[in-house]
Order: sequence, then structure tokens, then C-alpha cells
Amino acid sequence: MAVNWLQTGLAKRDLQDMEGALDALERAVALSPTNPTAAFAYAQVRFETGRDAVTAFERALALDPANPHVIRTYAAAYAAEGDAARAQTILLDTLTQHPQWLDGHKSLATLRVAIGQRQSFDESYRRAIAALPGSLSLRLAHLHLLQTAQAWEEARTHLAQAHQALGPSRGLEVARVSIESESGGPLSRDPHLFDALKDWADPGLDLCRVRHALRLGQPEAALARAKPYVSTPHARLFWPYVSLCWRLLGDPAADWLDGVASEHVRAIDLGLNGVELSALADDLRALHTAQAPYLEQSVKGGTQTDRQLFFRPIPSIQHVRAKIQSAVANYLAGLPPPREGHPLLGPPRDKPILFEGSWSVLLQAGGFHRVHTHPMGWISSALHIELPDTAAAGPAPAGFLSFGEGPPELELGLGPTHHIAPKAGTLVLFPSTHWHRTVPIAAGERLSLAFDIRQPI
Repeated sequence: MAVNWLQTGLAKRDLQDMEGALDALERAVALSPTNPTAAFAYAQVRFETGRDAVTAFERALALDPANPHVIRTYAAAYAAEGDAARAQTILLDTLTQHPQWLDGHKSLATLRVAIGQRQSFDESYRRAIAALPGSLSLRLAHLHLLQTAQAWEEARTHLAQAHQALGPSRGLEVARVSIESESGGPLSRDPHLFDALKDWADPGLDLCRVRHALRLGQPEAALARAKPYVSTPHARLFWPYVSLCWRLLGDPAADWLDGVASEHVRAIDLGLNGVELSALADDLRALHTAQAPYLEQSVKGGTQTDRQLFFRPIPSIQHVRAKIQSAVANYLAGLPPPREGHPLLGPPRDKPILFEGSWSVLLQAGGFHRVHTHPMGWISSALHIELPDTAAAGPAPAGFLSFGEGPPELELGLGPTHHIAPKAGTLVLFPSTHWHRTVPIAAGERLSLAFDIRQPI
């Protein structure tokens, strides 16, 4: 029976065997040079593995010129190969023809932030709205971008313009309460802020309601709103807030969720010697080409690499990937017994270890990660590669991983449950639902590698 190389390549990609996927898809393209699916998949895997991909995307685009996914990744390939101007031109030209292409607007805004053009990052949204002032979807997408960027005054201005152009709507009211609740303005502690939407249930809106209730010092109300979601596909957005509520209420269920005495957090020496750490550091630094972190990232005062780090066929990275997979398997084997419904202990542990994401972070003086969780992951991590010396970093806990602090903007008064001092070559694994941050360093640079393990089904 003849091998279906396209299906083989896609299956290997799903299992994150990227080199096997590339080989199979190259065969698929050779056998079916006019198959647009094969051409796109081959170009995509070249891009995902850090290879030159522009030429492959040009072939895919010739076969499927109107496919927005091809166009978006084609532009990303140009940016990755150092031609951000060409990437912007591709996106802008397409947006001129299709001004309601929301993914295209977001891609362009993300690119501009990464290359240091923050002042014009939302320009394409503004142009599109000027051309299509009656488009609610465009206005809502623009407002969401501004909220993500915490550009609160701009968000209020554009919200007022949207109201004037479109009149009242449920979507604009959701945007209004979200902006007022999260911006720290005079309405951020208004107990009646959400009254006009009291009959509307929506995960994003309810997450905002949970945060608002916590901000008002009402953990019981926040818990009542969050708890129903822990048995839904949105559970990983809400579990961290359930943890905060239980801790504020003194409920022993907090120990059931987060573990007693940090039992769910492990520091593991990967056994990397100085030569291996130095080679890895050199290879990672070469990948830090962005000028600023992306809007949705927790990084402040540093940069983060793009695409899946562990998909790149760089020997030092593949070497550490193998060590990490072994360490994760040992971590899973050492966890407490399964607990039904638990976000860490409930899922099966006998499935392949797959990465939801993998990246490197380079923090400069004063750099840190703000308090956050990883809602797309099951198990998260930090592997320190290079650290400033103690004198440069500053007195402890400068540079430490800190767990358990709630988001500072909610003013909950919950301090850290524990700290872990960073050490080069030591991998820290912890549940993705745990609140965590890095304490700023005073001087020097801090190079690390991180990843999320995908929750198995």
C-alpha cells in the first residue's frame, strides 16, 4: 500500500516529531506539487522549525492566494527572516482589500510592538474603522487590543466614538464595564458596575466579574461566580481565582488544590555542565531578535523568543529538550495519587509528553515577569541558563521565582506562599494554575528557558 505522505506528515506534526513531519511533507509536495494543503503544511513546518520559509509560502500562496492563514504566516516568515517592512506591506495590502480581517489586524499590531513601533501599533484598526464606521466587530476587536495594551484612555476615547456611531449594544456595554473595572478608574470599585449585564452569562465577562468581586473584597461572590466553570472547558482560566478565593476565606480546599508545603512545585537539576550551558546560552541569545515583548506576555524589561523553541533543530536545544522530557516524566511519577477533578492530578499521566509552548526569556536590569498563570498549559516551568551574580542581581529575593501572590492590582493582601532561588541548570516545574512571578533584578541579565506541557486528554 502506498504511503500517504501528507497524512503521515500531519500526524507526525501532531506528535511534535517535526523533523519527521518535514521529511514526509517534502515528499508529499514532490508527489503532489499542485496540492495546496500539502504546500501550506510544508511551508508551515519549515516556519515552525525556524527554517527559511518564504519561498515555500510563495508556492503555497500561488496555489491558494485567498487563504488568510497562508497570507498571515507568509508575512510572519518575512518578519522572522529579517524583513519586517515586507511583512507589514503584505498585511497592509491584504487589509486594504479585506478591512474586516481581524486576524490580520492583530498580526500587524503584534509585529509592530515586537519591532519597537508601539506608537503606531493599532493604525490598521483605525484606518479600517474610518472606512467601515458601522462595523461592530472591528470596533470590539480594536477595544480588546487597547485593553490588552492597557491603553485605557485611548480605549475610553474609541469606546465613546463607537457609541456615537453605533448606539448602544450588548458588546459595547461589555467593553465598557471591562475597561472601567480593569483600568483602576473611579468605577473600578463600583458594586453596581455590572448591573446592566446581570442576566448575561459569558466566560470572559464572568472572569471580569470574578476579578471585580475580589477587588471589592467579596471572595464569596467571586467564588460563586468562578466555581461553576471548573467543570467546563474554561476551567484553567478560573482555577487560579478559585485558589485565591479559598485562601482568602481560609478554606482548607486551598491545600487540596495547590498542595501542602509546595508539594506540587519541584526543582530538578538537569545535570547540564558548564560547556552545555554556555552553548545553549549562545544559541538562545541568537534567537532574541525582538525589540520589545509582545502585548499578551508577562515579560517586563526584556524579550521573549517567537515560535516553539523546542521545534528548532538546534543541537543544544534538542539536547535540553530530551533532558526536560525525562525530568517531566519523573515529576509526573512523583506526584500524589490521582484526584478526580483536580487540574494537576486529575488528567491521565500515561500519555505522550507534548509541549503547548516553549520559549526563551532574556531579562535586562530591572526586568521581571509580572504575576500571572498559564491558562493554556497543564504543567509550567522555568529553566535558568545564565544569571547575574548576587552582587549585580541585588539582595534576596531579587531574581527569585515567587509563588502564590495574587495579581497586585486586585489588592488582596496575599503574600507569596514560597520562593525558589534560581540556579543555572536547575529546572523548576509547577502547575500551570499556580500564580507566579519573578522578582526584579537590579543589574545584569537573566537568561532562561520555559515551556508549558499540554494537558493530556
